[in-house]
Amino acid sequence: MSNSYLDVIYDEERTPKTNYPYQLARHLSHRFSFRESGKLLELGCGRGDFLLAFKRLGFECQGIDKEIHPALAKEIKLSRADLGKEKFPFPDNTFDIVYHKSLIEHFYSPHHLMEETYRVLKPGGKVVILTPDWVSTMKIFYEDITHCRPYDTTALRDTLTMYGFKNIEVEKFHQLPIVWKIPAIKIVTGLLRLFLPTVPARKITEATGIKFFRWSVELMVLGVGTK
Repeated sequence: MSNSYLDVIYDEERTPKTNYPYQLARHLSHRFSFRESGKLLELGCGRGDFLLAFKRLGFECQGIDKEIHPALAKEIKLSRADLGKEKFPFPDNTFDIVYHKSLIEHFYSPHHLMEETYRVLKPGGKVVILTPDWVSTMKIFYEDITHCRPYDTTALRDTLTMYGFKNIEVEKFHQLPIVWKIPAIKIVTGLLRLFLPTVPARKITEATGIKFFRWSVELMVLGVGTK
């Protein structure tokens, strides 16, 4: 008997539920001035932690993924599709926001994903992409056997540009709410990255329970673009 990706990666012992999705959803909404009654689509919604967070903020949410989480389907409208090759089951110009986190790196080519994203966004709508930063995660990137293609800030910026998005913003992103509130802390995290490799940082966090070590060193790339 085989287990699905969701069963393995999002097992609650391995990936316990926390308040982080709500904190991130709120931070992105405020920073990029999302209209919180807007229509939001999450690609690769998985267990639905971020969809539920955006719904809590007031968004009209839908999700799409290759696997459907039964509990999530009771709370949010979900669609099933292979995001790398199947047409998304939505009309053109449907959503104000298309969001995905830790998804684009699962495809060898982003072509279909990006074309469909552009199609279903309304004019003036925003795409928000978060993906592991290759520079800081190269030692651990392929621990997920479904990872295919890593990104850095240049690659993600070029991707957004090639598929027609405007007003593009791309940066290295800390998964630390304290850094969002006090950006000067990036001086400390930058020093940690000089002396503390990714794998030891993870081990320190596992031993101490202090997430600051891991997430100071292990960064994401955040990209935002407008149709």
